[in-house]
Parts: sequence; C-alpha cells; structure tokens
Amino acid sequence: MEIQNLKPRGGSDTLRLGDSDELVVMENFGSLPNGEISLDSHGLIVICTDGIAQFDYDGQQIQLRKNDLYLYMAHSVVTNFMSSPDFNCRQIWFSRSELWNINMYGEVSLADLTYLKQHPKVHLSDEEVSLLDDYFQLLCRRMRDQKPLLYSEIVRSLVSTMMLEMLCMMRRDKEQTVQQDYHEDTTPGFHRRRLADKFMRLVEQSDGRMRRVDDFASQLNVTPKYLSTLLKETMSRRPSEMIKLFTLKAIERRLRFSDMTMQEIANDLNFPNASFFGKYVKEHLGMTPLEYRKKYQK
Repeated sequence: MEIQNLKPRGGSDTLRLGDSDELVVMENFGSLPNGEISLDSHGLIVICTDGIAQFDYDGQQIQLRKNDLYLYMAHSVVTNFMSSPDFNCRQIWFSRSELWNINMYGEVSLADLTYLKQHPKVHLSDEEVSLLDDYFQLLCRRMRDQKPLLYSEIVRSLVSTMMLEMLCMMRRDKEQTVQQDYHEDTTPGFHRRRLADKFMRLVEQSDGRMRRVDDFASQLNVTPKYLSTLLKETMSRRPSEMIKLFTLKAIERRLRFSDMTMQEIANDLNFPNASFFGKYVKEHLGMTPLEYRKKYQK
C-alpha cells in the first residue's frame, strides 16, 4: 500500500514536506482501507487520540487505546487491522533519508531500536500527550504555511524536537520495564532478551565492518541457527536484517558526512573492492554511491 492511498477522516488534511512522500503528516486518521500495510522505505509514528484499534505487528498482537504512542519501523508488516467506530489517531510518516535530514540517526542508538522493536507501544501520561499535541499543532500550522524562507528547515526542526521528546518518553518506559525484568532475571525469556541485546551491541560496535551472521554467532558462542531463532522470537527479525540495517546506516553516514573516497569507504567497511561496494549500495539504496552522495551530502 502506498501512502497516497491512505485517507484521513473527512475534512482533515494530509500535509507533505514539498511534493514528495519523504515526510507526511495526517491529523486525523481512522482506519486502513485493506486492514493491512507493508512499507519498505518508511517508518510511522502514531498517537492514538480516541477509541481502540487492534492489529498484528510482525506476529505480535498490538492494541492501541487513547494516549498510546506507537512506532512502526520500516520493513515491518501490519495485518488484521480492526478499529472501533470512534478510533482516531495522528500520524507522522518519515523516510530513511528524512531521518538523516532531521538528524535523528545520530540520537537513536541501536539499543533504542532494539527496545522499540520489542516494545513498539508506549502509554503516555496526560501531560506527555498534551506536550506532543502542542508540537503537533505547531507542526501542522507551519506545514500549511509553506512560505519559501527556511520552510523545510523549520518543519524538520519541529519534527526533530518532537521525536526527541518521544525518545525521552520511550527511554523512561524502557527504564521501568528493565526494573520490572530485573526481578524476573531467572526466566528463560529474560536470558534470551539478554543474548539478543548482546548481539545488537556487537552489531552496533562493528559499525558495518562485519556482516556475516556466522561471525556474530561465534562471538556469542551460539550456532547461527540458534541466533536466527532467538532474534525471530525476541524481535521478529532475522540477524541478517539487523546487520544490513546498520551496515546501511554506516554507509550512509560516510557518504553524507565525510569526504572519504569510494575506495576508502570500501576498505574501511571491509568490502572486497570498490566495485563490490558500489553494487551493494546500488542494490540496497537504489542508486550508486556517487549518486547518493551528490543527492544527500551536507
């Protein structure tokens, strides 16, 4: 399903940054036309403002109620969506490139992404909802008033600030969950999550330089098959998916924010040669390294 096929409630606007779907805001949204959604290139923030919705998120059953904050990560699948007649929510869609543009990749750690994958929903206090609502209303006003002078910069700054506030709320929820888990540290589920966390830390530390599942499994003293089963149970992801996600993050950071040559990046990230590196980037980012740098380098 494409974003342009998603319709807000009558009388509500779909707001875009420019003419693309890189950053899209919907003020009031009630349901999915086909009961499911699968987008490869976008993430989604949802704040439930009324009613109830229920759906399956990568095999997990999720129920949203008023004041729930939900994050849909790219490459995830939502199916069996059902909602009450009064269900309503606010949505912010963002592409991978917009995460770089609003400088969120530098703020969100792999530990944050791991937790969000395992716990995509956070219940907010009335005070937190009120704070996000203030940001959201200001964001919508600025997106309607598309004056050319610093328009994109203002909108991205507002989205970045709003996401940082959400990140603080998510980390608060994470601390509470960790404290609860501390008292359950003898359960098999707790030890599986600990091992999954160790894997994610290794992926983050490798910074794109190690890409074979076998190598990570060896460092964790488990078999690749067990590691794959573990990640599927705890995160509904294959190890190779998480490795690829942060390999691309490492590549994009070097292409955007450094003057390294293609050969230097290939060497730094342990690709056999610049040609192989170029094919990898083309396959996963849809353009050559030079095309990507020309389009996005700051």
